[in-house]
Amino acid sequence: MADGMRDIQLYLVSDSTGETVQAIARACIVQFEDVEGVEHHWNLVRSTAKVDQILQKVSESPGIVLFTFVNQELRRHLMDGCRQLRVPCISVLDPFINAFENYLGEPARQQPGRQHALDADYFSRIDAMQFALTHDDGQGLWNLRSADVILTGVSRTSKTPTCIYLANRGIKAANVPFVPGIGLPEELLHMTDANAPLVVGLTKDPASLVQIRKNRLKMIAEDDETDYVDLETVKQEVMTCRRICRERNWPVIDVSRRSIEETAAAVIQHFDRRLESRGVRPGGAE
Repeated sequence: MADGMRDIQLYLVSDSTGETVQAIARACIVQFEDVEGVEHHWNLVRSTAKVDQILQKVSESPGIVLFTFVNQELRRHLMDGCRQLRVPCISVLDPFINAFENYLGEPARQQPGRQHALDADYFSRIDAMQFALTHDDGQGLWNLRSADVILTGVSRTSKTPTCIYLANRGIKAANVPFVPGIGLPEELLHMTDANAPLVVGLTKDPASLVQIRKNRLKMIAEDDETDYVDLETVKQEVMTCRRICRERNWPVIDVSRRSIEETAAAVIQHFDRRLESRGVRPGGAE
């Protein structure tokens, strides 16, 4: 633990995969300075015996319990146990489900893991993930038009992880790097008509790029000074790529101070606007 940091035990309990409760816990803990969450994951909890195991661990090292249970018996068992231990026990989905029930005038289905059902949306995400992997770093140029989104930019602008994140949202994303001295392939340069995939340029502060690239070279035990990490060369590289994007009216996103999630969110905004301009609602409904 870093000096001045305070550890908080977080017991993240779910009757499904635990992704929801983990995301909410992390979104909360980062709002507090000098506090670090120590996460204890309990996923696919479907019995009171398992809840008893969790309560035993909580009694040994108290903290905050956050859960997503839909089974009423498990909810009561966990909440009663936490009450006896005098620790907070929070059902993170209750406010949202209650609001939906009140608005829709009907009770929610008490079935865990429904968001992970093997439906069309699930298989769409799997297809998008496969597409991202086979169209990474300039691969698969022959069928770029099958993409929903194409990311381009200079090296180390987070194109690959952003494509993977977009794929998890069901968006088929390819990435094509801008290579100094070579530029962009003709297959991408022709993506300017109304029916072409959305092309988005990713850019970054040149000084930050140089530092990231130097760190990358150290990781692969390559210490030679090259144009790859020369600041003036990198500045020209970034300017040229931005100019190409501007000439083709491709939107450009500066990722210098953005997380992967924030970059992906910005891309999705552009993508949704593209769909709306074609008379298609985001999500595919006409």
